[in-house]
This record gives sequence, structure tokens and C-alpha cells, in this order.
Amino acid sequence: MGNTNLVIVESPAKAKTIGKYLGPDYQVKASMGHVRDLPKSKLGVDVTTFEPDYQDIKDKEETISELRKAAKDSQRVYLATDPDREGEAISWHLQSVLGVPKEKTCRVTFNEITRKVVTESIASPREIDQNLVDAQQARRILDRIVGYQLSPLLWKKIRRGLSAGRVQSVATRLVVEREEEIRAFVPKEYWSITADLGRIAPNIGAFRAEFYGRDKKMELGNAQEVQEVMDAVKADTFTVRAVKRQDKKRNPAPPFITSTLQQEASRKLNMTPRRTMSVAQQLYEGVDITGEGTVGLITYMRTDSLRLSEEALASAKTFIEARYGKDYYPEKTRRLKAKDSAQDAHEAIRPSDVNLTPEQLKKDLTSEQYRLYKLIWSRFLACQMAQAVYDSVSIEVESAGYQFRASHSSIKFSGFTAVYEESRDDEDEAPQSPLPDLKEGEALRLDDLSPSQHFTQPPARFTEATLIRALE
Repeated sequence: MGNTNLVIVESPAKAKTIGKYLGPDYQVKASMGHVRDLPKSKLGVDVTTFEPDYQDIKDKEETISELRKAAKDSQRVYLATDPDREGEAISWHLQSVLGVPKEKTCRVTFNEITRKVVTESIASPREIDQNLVDAQQARRILDRIVGYQLSPLLWKKIRRGLSAGRVQSVATRLVVEREEEIRAFVPKEYWSITADLGRIAPNIGAFRAEFYGRDKKMELGNAQEVQEVMDAVKADTFTVRAVKRQDKKRNPAPPFITSTLQQEASRKLNMTPRRTMSVAQQLYEGVDITGEGTVGLITYMRTDSLRLSEEALASAKTFIEARYGKDYYPEKTRRLKAKDSAQDAHEAIRPSDVNLTPEQLKKDLTSEQYRLYKLIWSRFLACQMAQAVYDSVSIEVESAGYQFRASHSSIKFSGFTAVYEESRDDEDEAPQSPLPDLKEGEALRLDDLSPSQHFTQPPARFTEATLIRALE
């Protein structure tokens, strides 16, 4: 038996990064993902007992042989596959396929691939968690039972090579139901009225106000109702009924979890979810940085938790106060809780080291890596920053008992928006113009009254981002 320890990870990139941290007493090799799976040529699951029929993957024979030899010559075998259910199952399969005795097997996981985390994890290994393995097996078996029968239908109706399983079949149903909603939709007519108003003396301060109703909001359903309102207000004067000015505060968005990263990358970077996760995997496993070697830049990207480590929170505070000033850090550190349904196995997605700014790393990253790292870095930093404060003004104008309203807000203190603002799926609001400094009771002149006809729109078809949100 040799004197070295064997560490098995999933990818060569990760093996390179971890090998740099562990030194000569550890040999780090990659399994290249799964080494054993259900057979491709048959169902591979006993539908009465749900017993899977696992087989070694054919094109992995050389990898298995190499790992088996290395395991035999090592004192201990550290199974360091990804820290999720899939990774746990890969470790379980590796132990079985390589024939590693239980007493020689150690399971370790890295939420981030940094020297500190890697050395701490190696120093405190655990056993393979059979509950996580069984959870992955249940998903894999369900995928096979559903997909093995559903996929051939897709080949016949759409094209060969497509697969369907527990997720795809639910997504298909959502898409079909949305399409049925769109086809069944009956447009409804409605109208709006815009009043172009201004001060009488001096002749300045023009602004626009939208029709609201009386004391409650009114829906104008046809041209006749619109004409009645227009005739009434044209025959009367416009007067400022109320002016409200207040500070409005906005909180930053929470740090990314897997689904929100996919949604935001789709909106902001035009990346598909598959591409987003592929690039995130590269950032997690390690990138060659000038003067540093291979560095893991983000924490593990498959997570449903908003939790952040105390170390990360402290680093963010130090960075924010040094770069932006103490006013940009909130009075109390933000500690976010995951939803009750979350597994909370890992932290939220964040940079491994907040001091590695996107600008510093840009020359060492591909365009996609840089854009995604900047998105993750900015969102993490912003979630720990002070609220943004807006000076909000709203004006109510009255004529003939009808109300028109106008509002405007301007930034008073940028807070977290100095770093990051979250995108929305419905960002189509027209920019607001500043409002004049009006007084209650002030009479206004009417320059123009513009009616507009509209029709309600059917629900929009899913984008990748909105479909992910619906599935979540």
C-alpha cells in the first residue's frame, strides 16, 4: 500500500485547483462525472420493487481502471464530488465500482474551492450520506420511468434525441396551459386620458397627469364614457387638490440562489439556464488568475438557501465601508433566512473572496465568465448595503369632481443601487418627468386632453426566466 492519499473529484479543472492546495501527500484525480448509471438500451428499473439495474458506463472503462489502481495504492480515498445529491450518489457509485473498503473511504465536500475550505474539509471527513444518495436514486428512477415512455413520443412528434422526465413533463404542461389561456383570451376595451397641465403664472412648469376617477379609481370602458369626462373637465378649471412628498426606501434583492441566478442571467446577460450553470461551474471549479494560480471564484452554484457565512458577512462589511463609506452599510447586518421548503444545505451563491473585484479579474476571464462573475459579485455586495432612498412626489389634480394624478421620484441616496439593481420581467414603464413645485389649491391651465384606447392583453408566453420562476 502506498503512502499517498487519493482525492477523487468530478472534473479535471477542480482536480487542478484542489491539487494546488493539498500538496504532494495527495493525488487528485477526476471521475469525469458518473461512472455508473442505468442502461441506455432498456428501462433498467424493476417497476414492482423499483430496484435499479446500474451498469458501468462503457466509455468510462479506462477512467475506472485508472481510479481503481490509484485507490488500491492509496492509504485513504477521499470522495470529493460535488456537494449535492448528485455528487453524493457519484461518491456512492465510486466506492462500489472501485471496491474501496468502507474504513478506507472518506467523504468530503467543498462549498467553495479555497485553500481554507479545502484543508478544513479534508481534516474533517464524514461518511457517505445514504439519505442523500437515496434522494438522488428516487429522482433518477422517476426520471427513467417517466422519460423512458414519454421520450419516444417526442421523437415521433418533434425530433429524435429529445428527452422528457419529471421536470420536462411538468414544464410542458405549464407551457400548454399558458397557450390554452392565450387562445381562450377575449380582449377587453379600456381607455385612458392624459391631461397636459401647467401653471398659469408664471407660464412654466408643464407636466402630465393621468385620469384616476373620483374618490375611487374608475374604469373607462368605451368612447362615450371618455367623452362625458372630457366634456365635464373642459368646462371646469383644474385645481391642485393635494401634494404629497415623502422619502421612499428600497431594500436590495437577496443574494442569488440557483433559480434566481438563472432568471437574472437570462434577463441581464441573455444567457440560457444551461449556459449559466456551465459558466458558473467553471467559476466554482477554478480559473487561472495571474499571480495567484488556479482560484475558485464563487461558492457552489446549486443551492436554494439565502444563508451567508459570518466570515462572508464580515468581509462584505469591511469592503463596503472601505470603498463606499460607512453610510453605505446598514445599521444592522442583513442575515436572510431561506424559505421553509429550502434544503438549506449550502450558502447562497457568492464570491469566494469579495476583494477579488470583477475589474481585477477581467483580463483573466472569458467574456461570459466576467459578466457572470460581475453579476454574482455585485448582487452579493448589494445585498449587504444600505437601503436606497428616493424623494417621491405625487400630485392630485381635480376638475369637475374627477381626479388626475401625477408622480415622480428621484434618487436621494443611492445606497445599494451604487452597485446593483435587480431586473424585472415587466420593465416597460415610461420614464417620469420632474414635477413643478405646486401648492394645494393652485389653479392650473389645461393645454391638452388626450384620450387613448387600449385593449387588455393575453398572458405572455413563457420566457426561460419566467418558466423557471413558475416551476420554482
